[in-house]
Amino acid sequence: MPELPEVEVTRRSFADGIEGAVIAGAWQGKPLRWPLGAPLEVLTARTVQAVRRRGKYLLLHLDQGVLLIHLGMSGSLLFGRHLPPPGAHDHFDLHTSGGTLRLHDPRRFGAVVWADSLADPRARKLLERLGAEPLDADFDLPAFHAALRQRRAAIKSVLLAGDVVVGAGNIYACEALFLARIHPATPAARLSWQRAQRLHAAIRQVLQQAIELGGSSLRDFSSAAGESGHFQLNTSVYGRAGQPCHVCASAIRQMRQGQRSTYFCARCQHF
Repeated sequence: MPELPEVEVTRRSFADGIEGAVIAGAWQGKPLRWPLGAPLEVLTARTVQAVRRRGKYLLLHLDQGVLLIHLGMSGSLLFGRHLPPPGAHDHFDLHTSGGTLRLHDPRRFGAVVWADSLADPRARKLLERLGAEPLDADFDLPAFHAALRQRRAAIKSVLLAGDVVVGAGNIYACEALFLARIHPATPAARLSWQRAQRLHAAIRQVLQQAIELGGSSLRDFSSAAGESGHFQLNTSVYGRAGQPCHVCASAIRQMRQGQRSTYFCARCQHF
């Protein structure tokens, strides 16, 4: 599933090309996870003013209204001036004076939703429960620690839930917990100020590194420019079960948490 780094990499790969462009029209194929919420014609002649991100949502701010795009489990965007005709797994095209933005999604869990503004109930329903943005300057350590102290679930599960902090998907949660030396099954409420501080810094470091490396292409992720990510080639624990820890040389372990695979070093990471 594309996570925050992949979505941010995607945003950066087409934002400059589409900002300021005028929409000539749109095409929609098979139904996606949620309906668009308006006739396609409402997009025609609108200008794309900015492309921003909130959590795993891409926000195309128009001169009237906003398009919220989610990549779902297997989606990706492609942007270019001369794209081929839509294929079987292409489900939405936005034709603009700068090029065509296309949503490709084999599993159709992605979505494109139109709203009058971010205050529109349709946008609020999708965005209002999202946690803090970990790469923003206002990712507040005291608030982060206070939120963790209210949660009894395992810290890995809390990170994946996305209502305390967004973006720490499975691969990045494993990596951040290793960097912070915290066992993934530790109850979040047990984290001291010092351990929460380490985790706060580790989340930011891991996500920033992932963005710099183009995200993770575990299956078929690529940016809107068609470029694959390389973070998966630099992991410390994720996907390395049975291999030696880079720090202590003991074998990396794997366990299941909430139907997701968790990777960790039992010697380096503590309850």
